[in-house]
Amino acid sequence: MTWKQTLKRLFLVDLLRGLRRTFAYQAPSKCYTEQYPQERPIVAERYRGAPRLNNNPETSETLCIACNLCALACPENLIVVGWQRDEQSRRKVLTTFTYDLSRCMFCGLCEDACPTDALELTQDFEMAYYTREGAIWDRHMLEEGPTPVRYTR
Repeated sequence: MTWKQTLKRLFLVDLLRGLRRTFAYQAPSKCYTEQYPQERPIVAERYRGAPRLNNNPETSETLCIACNLCALACPENLIVVGWQRDEQSRRKVLTTFTYDLSRCMFCGLCEDACPTDALELTQDFEMAYYTREGAIWDRHMLEEGPTPVRYTR
């Protein structure tokens, strides 16, 4: 080891260079602050957020055919689909649909498994609740979809 390398180790030159680089990025001219409530951030196109149960725009009936494929595809078992057989048309009719957001990984497997595109993960990211019951969405809440709060000054 040369005397130059010894002096570098003794005076912690590499550490000081790293600290200088770190503190250079903390200068006020280099910082960027998002004004979140007033300005909504740009969300990536493929972002998967709050779920929504889609309705047919012409008849306003749900597109869900109660096939239970979304619940089977979900690795966390957080979707519960309740259905009842209609005696006249011999078709399944959706009665209940619950989605537990507190355990959801937002992987999109439920969305991919749905044959009718009834279940969709939207781009809304504001899903904070103060209770666990607020994170369990029922059919009405899913059909209504997320309603983001618009902040004003």
